[in-house]
Amino acid sequence: MSLDADMIFDRRRLKRALTLWRLLALAALAGLAVVAAGRLGGTGLLARDHVARIAIDGIIFDDAERTRAIKDLVHRKDVKAVIVRVDSPGGTFVGGEALYGALRHVAESKPTVAVMGGTATSAGYMVAIAADHIVARRGTLTGSIGVILQTADVTRLLDKLGIKPEIFKSGPMKAQPNPFESLSDTARKATQDMLMELYGQFVDLVALRRALPREKVLALADGRVYSGNSAKDNGLVDAIGDEETARDWLQTVHGLPRDLPVRDLQLDEDALPWRDALTSQLQKALFSERLRLDGVFSLWHPSL
Repeated sequence: MSLDADMIFDRRRLKRALTLWRLLALAALAGLAVVAAGRLGGTGLLARDHVARIAIDGIIFDDAERTRAIKDLVHRKDVKAVIVRVDSPGGTFVGGEALYGALRHVAESKPTVAVMGGTATSAGYMVAIAADHIVARRGTLTGSIGVILQTADVTRLLDKLGIKPEIFKSGPMKAQPNPFESLSDTARKATQDMLMELYGQFVDLVALRRALPREKVLALADGRVYSGNSAKDNGLVDAIGDEETARDWLQTVHGLPRDLPVRDLQLDEDALPWRDALTSQLQKALFSERLRLDGVFSLWHPSL
């Protein structure tokens, strides 16, 4: 009889323990769901109307995940407007072009305003002009409209060292420019023509988005950098101020209440380490060691 009672007691205790673990598991799942919803920016039942803030910092690369996340804002009913914070000296032409396209896609259905930080030059400026309205600080450095491709001719140095590179290629224009070969006149012209084609595309974007005559943009787009004040005087930005100035514009022009919360656009954190490491290394190369860059960049970096 005592044995039966002990068995019944043990079973009840086991059942209570199982019930407790089930409740804990459900609570954990609910917590994960809340975290996931937060990372998605408050979609679904937790969605609240807000202004999305997108940060474009550092060297700009073609980042497929970030581009996709920006484009997805079009389908977010809780996102009522977008603020793009730009603090970048530029980067690859393709990276700037991709961000420009993604932001224009969003701006077709949601008010979009750019707020410049300390620097918004080259591809950084290309990103900013995708917005409907651009706000800069007085001391912001912007402009530097143009493209650059850097290489070096080390053939004479190698010759002094007694090194003769052997290069096998399918045609004379393959791998041009190439530091191990002197640049021919034909290759030099082809490279310059390609750069001028990309430069023309950049100029056309500025003329289109800033509603300026192409001739005026060409005069402004000689690679020089402008202060925020000078950029406003030349029609490259719309206003001097900060994010509060951008909120004023959203309220005045689009009727968005000032108390609408602002939320940062969250990206998958797993993709961030490699990008941060790569950006850090490139910034060291550009601003400290002045190493050669491969590829076409729309980038401003002062000579040190």
